[in-house]
Amino acid sequence: MTSCFNGGAGWPEPVVRVQAVSETCGDTIPDRYVKPPPDRPSPPPAAAASGGGSGGPNIPVVDLSMPDADATSQAVAAACREWGFFQAVNHGVRPELLRGARAAWRGFFRQPAEVRERYANSPATYEGYGSRLGTAKGGPLDWGDYYFLHVLPASLKSHDKWPSLPASLRETTEEYSEEVVQLGRRVMRLLSSGLGLEAGRLQAAFGGVGGEGACMRVNFYPRCPQPELTLGVAAHSDPGGMTMLLVDDHVRGLQVRNPAGEWITVDPVPDAFIVNVGDQIQVLSNAAYKSVEHRVTVSAAEDRLSMAFFYNPRSDLPIAPMPELVTPARPALYPEMTFDQYRVFIRQRGLAGKAQLESLQANSNKKGAAAGSCSAADAAPSPVPADGSSPSS
Repeated sequence: MTSCFNGGAGWPEPVVRVQAVSETCGDTIPDRYVKPPPDRPSPPPAAAASGGGSGGPNIPVVDLSMPDADATSQAVAAACREWGFFQAVNHGVRPELLRGARAAWRGFFRQPAEVRERYANSPATYEGYGSRLGTAKGGPLDWGDYYFLHVLPASLKSHDKWPSLPASLRETTEEYSEEVVQLGRRVMRLLSSGLGLEAGRLQAAFGGVGGEGACMRVNFYPRCPQPELTLGVAAHSDPGGMTMLLVDDHVRGLQVRNPAGEWITVDPVPDAFIVNVGDQIQVLSNAAYKSVEHRVTVSAAEDRLSMAFFYNPRSDLPIAPMPELVTPARPALYPEMTFDQYRVFIRQRGLAGKAQLESLQANSNKKGAAAGSCSAADAAPSPVPADGSSPSS
């Protein structure tokens, strides 16, 4: 049964690889993957399903090569205030590196099952090859496998935990990661300026250059015979700081809640990064920037690969609305909490759209500044796993 199961590795039950399910389930997916009717995706337009454009609204596209830095900052800020998402084009990362990274990771997911299983992960760290996020026995499952790895801080990064096959993967992933970290730092400066703050202010709140965290989750969504019944990743907002997502140019799947509350399927621009605000930047900006709910649909015709790069604050640094953005007319909306504590808060409650962040805001408003807002200890009493990894995409 090596092709189907991981024997446990700390999970509450044997882990079934979705790749194996896809190859053996015939025309009907197992019940564990079927979502409740309200959570199921709407059928995509015919053009989008076959790889053409959806013809509907898309998230903003921002050209990062514009010579006017103020105009670039304002464009990024406007997208993050209204949508929480934008597509970054002319971002400075070489197209051949993007394609090489995607090809290397596709090569990993094409390895024999016994090769992939050498890197099977556990819920203690999530680092490695995995197929589930939740730790509840008998809980619902998403239609996707993944590989999770650390980039920053350097003390957590270990090439030995990265796949050795294909042979180009480690070197390509290292170069790719270095480039995307630099892009993340650049976007942080644009976001900070867009708030009317010093360009380095948001980065300082993350722990400064070199003090931030970074990790990557490579997602593999196999073909699914009943895509209308399931999701590759359930609806959620990202718990970290910012995500830079590289997707397949020809297979759509990312859906974002637009400002009207409707789900739209993103039409990816070739060689663009899809950038989105995470919960930590929403907190730091006192909700000026929005961490928006999104999910992933799957396809009956083709598998899909995406590379989500998470750029996060230092995990033990208290995160709260920046004082410059707090006024009597707009008091602090969130309590102070480290990213480690917030991740435990998320893990204890699971993916639930925007409900987790909204519950912190509700608690903070309820108690009020005079009574003392919800403390991090109240929200997350358990210790975070040593590596501080995030299960969300």
